[in-house]
Amino acid sequence: MSIWWSLHLRREAASVPLARRLLIGTMETAGVDPDISFDLSLALTEACANAVEHGGGAAPGGTAGAYRVTAYLDGEKCRIEVADSGPGFPKASRGRPAARPAAAHTDEHGRGLYLIRELADHVHCGNRPGRGAVISFDKILKWREGAPALVTA
Repeated sequence: MSIWWSLHLRREAASVPLARRLLIGTMETAGVDPDISFDLSLALTEACANAVEHGGGAAPGGTAGAYRVTAYLDGEKCRIEVADSGPGFPKASRGRPAARPAAAHTDEHGRGLYLIRELADHVHCGNRPGRGAVISFDKILKWREGAPALVTA
């Protein structure tokens, strides 16, 4: 089974749960194991929150700007990509997100990329010259027993 979708979202906090619910619904419908779905939805939430917070200034006309989320469920793997129009990742973190966990349980900065790396099998951070940052991550899927993706004709 192969499923993909792409969203163009405004850089507003309300867009984050929308992307997460769509991903969870897609994986549930396809029959992905709930633990895998949870891990990927949490990683997506962190990536979207980073795009909302760091993804660029207001667009012309006073809008909050936008970011794009694309998800691919293809065979045994799910790949998610979140792209924004911000300044991009610092040179030191390109290719691989920072490996530092939050300094304290109350620290709200610096955990997102760390969590994504812990929840996904492979993570890549990069910059699109003049167009912002992109983070992609993937995970090998596990399926519920009797899942539609496992049923053969």
